[in-house]
Amino acid sequence: RWERPPARGADASDLRPRLAHWTLEEAELLGVTGRGALASHARALLGAGTPAEYAAAAAEAARRLAPLLPEPLDHVLLQADLTAVAPGPLQRPLADALSVLADVESKGGATVYRFTPGSVRRALDAGQSASDLHAFLAEHSRTPVPQPLAYLIDDVARKHGHLRIGAASAYVRCDDEGVLNEILADKRAQGLRLRRLAPTVLATPAEPAVLLDGLRSMGFAPSAESAEGDVLITRAHSHRTPPRTAPEPVPDGPPLPDGTLLDAAVRAIRAGDLASTAPRKAAPAASGAPGALPRTTAAETLATMQAAVLTGEALWIGYVNAEGAASQRVIAPVRVEGGFVTAYDHTADEVRTYPLHRVTGVAELADEPG
Repeated sequence: RWERPPARGADASDLRPRLAHWTLEEAELLGVTGRGALASHARALLGAGTPAEYAAAAAEAARRLAPLLPEPLDHVLLQADLTAVAPGPLQRPLADALSVLADVESKGGATVYRFTPGSVRRALDAGQSASDLHAFLAEHSRTPVPQPLAYLIDDVARKHGHLRIGAASAYVRCDDEGVLNEILADKRAQGLRLRRLAPTVLATPAEPAVLLDGLRSMGFAPSAESAEGDVLITRAHSHRTPPRTAPEPVPDGPPLPDGTLLDAAVRAIRAGDLASTAPRKAAPAASGAPGALPRTTAAETLATMQAAVLTGEALWIGYVNAEGAASQRVIAPVRVEGGFVTAYDHTADEVRTYPLHRVTGVAELADEPG
């Protein structure tokens, strides 16, 4: 409590009572106390101070406890139903060996063990042989070994070990046994840790690449094969041009308006006030009536739109919609890209996007006189 004091709070105040409660519970589970009082064999330990006094007290406690504990047994009772009954606690070596050979079926005043093919196989995996198991049962059984149990042990031992499972990282196979014998006899192959699995097969825990290089350094010419048994063909690395990045996709429709259009719309509205009263300038090439909208080429339309974006001027355009209806509009271009023009339309009083190929003509608006 001095070196590691508990945190302040409710837990700090009741730590000592809880420790005492835990100690009393453990003492009762171990048989040191019973019904809230010390056991008779535990009372003998009270008052022992010196080592000599403690040794004498321990001997007295053991003498008092001896009649209460049964003596460990060195035998079991084998039965014809493939079970063994331990009429009491068994000696530790016998209990350990029997727990490997059989499974515990029930516990109580007597412990019942059951023999199964799996439990017998477990004992054989532990290094025991069938003769060792027969001798063990005959030595520690007060009853004769039942015939079904003897048959079970012999039948499991007959099949045990017929199949072998191990780990191998690479192998060497050759139809000529003499070549494999030569490899095993070569001292340079000791580092490969080869062992014979069959007359024509050697196995090793080394990696396939290490095995391949090791045999080639010994003068052999092995070839690698896949897991399916096909010969692996290696090709020299060919020089290729670096991959090109994919081009940016062309937009299918008009570009979406962004946040800068709000400022452009305010600018266009202010310019629209002037456009509503200002006369239109007719292009010199116009062949129609004075002030009529001229027809312009695609190049002239694009150049005029781009110039209006930079200067912020309003334009007078002719436009044909998808149904073929022609109209004239006053717009203030904001952005020209991808074959579309985004502008504030004074006619519709909103920002719209128009395909440039539908614009039939474009002209600038004249400044207001005076």
